[in-house]
Formats: sequence, structure tokens, C-alpha cells
Amino acid sequence: MSEAQADEVLESIRKQNDVMASRRDQGYLVRRRELEGLARELFLLKGGKPVRKAPHYMVVGPCDWLSDWYKESAFVQIPISQFKLDTLSFSYGDLFPTFSPRVNDGKEYRRQIYTYQEILELIQKYGLPQEWNRDGSFGPERYIEVQVWDDGPLGRTVEA
Repeated sequence: MSEAQADEVLESIRKQNDVMASRRDQGYLVRRRELEGLARELFLLKGGKPVRKAPHYMVVGPCDWLSDWYKESAFVQIPISQFKLDTLSFSYGDLFPTFSPRVNDGKEYRRQIYTYQEILELIQKYGLPQEWNRDGSFGPERYIEVQVWDDGPLGRTVEA
């Protein structure tokens, strides 16, 4: 999707004003592209092998807070075995607060991108944010974001 098309889609969402995305500010898409570039660069430095220029976004585990963002929310579960691990990066929280210059609480997972093995260690240490920070009272991290840098797994049908 071109930048102009993305701007049109976001403007349409703003006009409908009935979901969380309608409250995104004018600089949202520019910042989103900056963060995606940064995440990709950091992932490459860790040996990641992104196929896409920009990722698809997923979350580790269910998150009730995210389901409030949409009128008819739903979720899918895809086993980790369906992915090439070197095409997945992770942030402990959404990319925006993780890399925000306004969030300066000294937590070790700020401004970091993780590999699969690294995020497992962080989960073992801290748990899932959606379990210990359901209402956001302990910081901006509400879930673990997965940046999926490959189309392949998302197009497959997985048998249960």
C-alpha cells in the first residue's frame, strides 16, 4: 500500500470515529514507518532474516484490552511451529511506547527488539504484560508485540 493510500484509509477511519484507530494523530503513519525501520534494523543486527520491508503485527497470547479497540474483535492462534523463527521479532509492549522518548522509566526492555529465544527469557522473568498490567496502571506495556517479517505463515491453513 502506498503512503497516500494509507493516509486515505486512516482518514476514513477517523471520519467514522467508532474505533480506537480513529483517535490516531496526524503524525501516526510517519512515526509508524520510522519505528518499523528501526525494528527491522535492530532485528537484522541480531541475525534476523526479514522478508518484508514492513511487518505484520501479532500479539503473544490473548489480550482483552486489545479486543476493546474494535467493534467486532476476534483473534486467531497460530502455533509458533508454523513460523520461521528468524522472521519474527518481538517487543515487550507495543513499538510506540517501547521506543518513545517520553517513557524513561529505566526498564531493561525499553528500546529493545528481541529474538524468539530472548523474548522467552523475558517472559520467564516478567510474565505476560496482559496478565500483570491488565489496566495499564504499571506502565504502557499491555502485551508483547510480534513483528512478523514474512507473509508465508499467515497465508497457510493450519489444521487443529
